[in-house]
Amino acid sequence: MGRKIPCPCLSRETVREGQWERMFARRPKSVVPMDAKIPGEKRRSLEFCRRGSGLESTHLRRRGGRCSKSLRRRPYMQMTFAPLERRLDVAIFRAMFASSTRQARQFVVHGAVTVNGKKMQYPGYLLNPGDLFQVDPERVMFATGAPKDAKERRAGRIRRRLGRTAQEQDTEKAEDKKETKQKEETSESKEEPEDPRKTLKQLLSQAKAIMSNSKDNIPAKRRQEIRGFQRAVRRVLSRSSSSTVLTDNLEAQFHELKAILTKDVELASASETTESSETARPQPSEDASSPANTKSTDSASMENLTKALKEASLNPSQLLDASTFTSLSNTDLDVLKEALIQIHENPIDSTKPYATPWRPRDYMSAFAFIPRYLEVNHKICAAVYVRHPVARPGMAEVPTPFNETIGGAAFAWYLRRR
Repeated sequence: MGRKIPCPCLSRETVREGQWERMFARRPKSVVPMDAKIPGEKRRSLEFCRRGSGLESTHLRRRGGRCSKSLRRRPYMQMTFAPLERRLDVAIFRAMFASSTRQARQFVVHGAVTVNGKKMQYPGYLLNPGDLFQVDPERVMFATGAPKDAKERRAGRIRRRLGRTAQEQDTEKAEDKKETKQKEETSESKEEPEDPRKTLKQLLSQAKAIMSNSKDNIPAKRRQEIRGFQRAVRRVLSRSSSSTVLTDNLEAQFHELKAILTKDVELASASETTESSETARPQPSEDASSPANTKSTDSASMENLTKALKEASLNPSQLLDASTFTSLSNTDLDVLKEALIQIHENPIDSTKPYATPWRPRDYMSAFAFIPRYLEVNHKICAAVYVRHPVARPGMAEVPTPFNETIGGAAFAWYLRRR
């Protein structure tokens, strides 16, 4: 029989006994809640701070032995394993970013966690007060979301397969377009260059046509630029030999002037169309907005609502038809708005590794709480380790399913072994 080799995965996932003995703290942290108004009102610090006078026992005897909230005992023995709450994997689990500490450790090891903006791959890293840790939101959605059933997994596989084929087709089309473009460029380079004087004459005729056709719509500054362009073209044509460089410059100048003129015309026409569309926009009828139709439960209203929801989900950028809009009441419009908001915030996506629309895992209610020493923002999957956990009168901030007797026995055991 050979020597028994311990499992390396178990030694990495658990805290070793020697490591825990070094982490164990024999003085648990606690706080005493004090009301700041009492010493300010009484002005008697000696009376307020007096101890050992027997007033507390008399007060308890008068109340039948029942202790008030401020005089309850602090469960120090429940704070035995408080040093473990500083570990990064435990803090991720307490912040509800993972369904277990083992899964939280997996996130840390695989590089999905950052501490103070830097990637941290050590699950046993001890957090300090003020440290900010953040987890990849997709990992959190997968860890805390409900798993897919067989039908949803099949739909996801089909959609991923179709996505790969569509991507391959797009790449093939892009390659074909690139090849045809290269062929066209080579054929154009082989063609003989045109006469520059002919090009200049064409530009001059186009400038004359613009001046004659739209003389009233062109501003004075644009007309001066076009006249200067005509003079430059005539000057080049009067020379015996015109260079291609001058021709290219003049052609670029003409195209720039033409683009500016077309832009001015488009802006003027767009302002006119917006004014006409605002006047011709369909208004909802009085019957649809009257308070008598605020509650519609018949089948016709449900059909109209489902039709409107289908149209809005398929074409979110387009407005509803006038007939569909007028057939909906105010209540139906509110329901339609809430449904569209939910679809936008929590869409159905079969490519995700979790069930969509997202819903939490089953049996998570026992762990659905956030300790006081963590400040969590679930929208960005980030949390701040505010301070170390402490014991308060009647409660301890370390979550544990065991009672104070078991915690006291563990505390006494490790206190003796130190």
